Amino acid sequence: MKMPEPAVLPHFKPADYVGILAQIHEELESCPPDEKSCLYLLQFHVFRGLGEAKLSRRSLQSAWEKASTIHEKVVFGAWLKYEKKGEEPISDLLRSCGKCSQEFKLLDFVSQISTESYEISYDDGSDVFWGSPVVHLRIRDDMIACDRRKLAALSTPLYAMLNGGFRESHLEVIDMSRNGISPIGMRAISKFSLSGRLPYLTADVILEILDFANKFCCNGLKDSCERKLASFICSRQDAIDFMECALELDCSILAAACLQVLLNELPECLNDEQVVRIFSCASKQQRSTMVGNASFSLYCLLSEVSMSTNATSDVTMTFLEKLVESASDSRQKQLALHQLACTRLLRKDYTEAERLFNAAFTAGHLYSVVGLARLASMRGNKHFSLKLLDSVMSSRWPLGWMYQERALYLEGDNKLENLNKATELDPTLTYPYMFRAASLMKRQSIEAALMEINRILGFKLVVECLELRFCCYLALEDYRAALCDVQAILTLAPDYRMIGGRVTAKQLRMLVTENVEQWTTADCWMQLYDRWSSVDDIGSLSVIYQMLESDAAKGVLYFRQSLLLLRLNCPEAAMRSLQLAREHAASQHEQLVYEGWILYDTGHCEEGLQKAEASIAIQRSFEAFFLKAYALADSSLDPSTSATVVSLLEDALHCPSDRLRKGQALNNLGSVYVDCGKLDLAAECYINALKIGHTRAHQGLARVHYLRNNRTGAYEEMSKLIEKARSNASAYEKRSEYCDRELTKADLQMVTRLDPLRVYPYRYRAAGKCWFLPSISCLF
Repeated sequence: MKMPEPAVLPHFKPADYVGILAQIHEELESCPPDEKSCLYLLQFHVFRGLGEAKLSRRSLQSAWEKASTIHEKVVFGAWLKYEKKGEEPISDLLRSCGKCSQEFKLLDFVSQISTESYEISYDDGSDVFWGSPVVHLRIRDDMIACDRRKLAALSTPLYAMLNGGFRESHLEVIDMSRNGISPIGMRAISKFSLSGRLPYLTADVILEILDFANKFCCNGLKDSCERKLASFICSRQDAIDFMECALELDCSILAAACLQVLLNELPECLNDEQVVRIFSCASKQQRSTMVGNASFSLYCLLSEVSMSTNATSDVTMTFLEKLVESASDSRQKQLALHQLACTRLLRKDYTEAERLFNAAFTAGHLYSVVGLARLASMRGNKHFSLKLLDSVMSSRWPLGWMYQERALYLEGDNKLENLNKATELDPTLTYPYMFRAASLMKRQSIEAALMEINRILGFKLVVECLELRFCCYLALEDYRAALCDVQAILTLAPDYRMIGGRVTAKQLRMLVTENVEQWTTADCWMQLYDRWSSVDDIGSLSVIYQMLESDAAKGVLYFRQSLLLLRLNCPEAAMRSLQLAREHAASQHEQLVYEGWILYDTGHCEEGLQKAEASIAIQRSFEAFFLKAYALADSSLDPSTSATVVSLLEDALHCPSDRLRKGQALNNLGSVYVDCGKLDLAAECYINALKIGHTRAHQGLARVHYLRNNRTGAYEEMSKLIEKARSNASAYEKRSEYCDRELTKADLQMVTRLDPLRVYPYRYRAAGKCWFLPSISCLF
């Protein structure tokens, strides 16, 4: 197996994440309101580079909330909607609870933008008009009577024409036939001059008036025309047609209204050549008309969408070029130049890619050195690649990605040494594990390769790593284990292609299935109980995938699948499973429960409670009571709520359910009793949960022993959990609280080895080394 090189990521990746986040926070506290959205956008890109999807979404939400202009509101609202693509059902569910997701709504421009006073003041020291008070404007065969003073007040040019040194100021009839205005349009202008409002007109007539207003600099009239035309935009084609007019006549309100409709249809609208042309060909002035000062934010969004669709397309490249043009400060330039360089690299435009990577690197984006090193290696100059990386590493504290990149240009032990250092500094990098495992497979050390790839799968579920482990199991002819992994892959990515993209995962599953004894439905349930009890989440996922092919109740199975995916830190896949559970619900009350969980998991706790209550009103069920208890316990800080939660969990336990879910309810009930100080009742709950195979109840029982001053009993209880659980890093961490110093250090060392992302062991060891520092309380 040939391991592909890790991709050059098109992300903003500062060398000091803590420093840049602290700097952004400091700037947010002191900057003017109109700069906050841009800072939150930068924060979004920092979190995106860290792979923190939830935090990046939060930053985007903040950018939308703090938007100081209508243009920013439009861009960030559309971006949030794009990020939440597939979550439209959540918006529907919120509406069913009487609440609306604001970022999914189109803004009402007429009410959002304040109306200014555009009436002309007479600065010649006189109110005297030399002509007659009524002037007639002739348009071909029609005569329109207008109030000379009111018409003159619409703009400075009209005032000069009707009461200045021009011939028209002395005429009672003025020929306007050559000004592109119809009699209907001119009558509407006359009425506007008297009342300040336009009557109801067709779009064509309003466009005539808009052209007239632009020609004679009638700003108030132009403003009213734009507002009227904004109400005519009902489709993408309307937005395209009116946008061309808006850009030509510098109509910012109309352009923003068109922009909102176009962005609301992302990503589909980027398949329309007319839409792409609008964004690609806009000059600096036109961009200002279309999106005000939010040009960088707009092209950030367009580039993001286009890159996710086709990173090498001409459209992507054009948007990124506009992004570079729109960048106004050093950090924006770093991001824009680096992203454009990555696209040029993928398009094999190596000369331009090198120029752009170098510009980004010079501007301060240290990670762009990766692109420069790759390009040097492609030219056969690995020595220069190493020299570049060594110069960066010598100037600061090295990071994991630096050692990973350096390893690409080395061989043998030096390569492995650098990859080991990369893993030590950044355990989340997948390439080092995969390379080491693949190297061991080449040397026929399959068991060692399996151990290596299991290191990362113990704390980070990566589809590519599951694929590599699948290959290990094939080499060992362990087809049952291979089937388990390919079914887990299909759960996470149904369209995944394996072996370098040559074969679909579904095809390989069919081939492996021929070598495995088929399970009956009863066998599947037994396997699910065993794997759930042994905290084998990947194994449980695989069994559920197999069960979904049968005629079993799919709603329940998709719901169980979502619970496992949440435990495995796959929130997007979990939400997909929850929505499938809702679609396949066998009854209305079951569907309401799944809707409640969807709302709860997306932060709408009160609405989730409403769904649980609606389900209970139809039929009392375990899942409805459990949801209500769970949401209530999480949303209320009132101590009296505990009694209600206990009552709800007891109601749940009186309803029919399987032992997997009843074990969870007993475990939760035990936790509530512990919080209330009712240790005997808590212990009873945990023991009953253990009797029906809920292995995690050992942790709750250990806590009861500890609160009874029985540390030995607590330690032994956690030891039982460690023996039974397939994934036991958290168990080692918890056990460390119940033993002496040396055993604690050993347990925490094991935690770091099993799951290097757990924070507590590092804090404990750091605190031990800083024992001479004053306590926190001394600092306040």
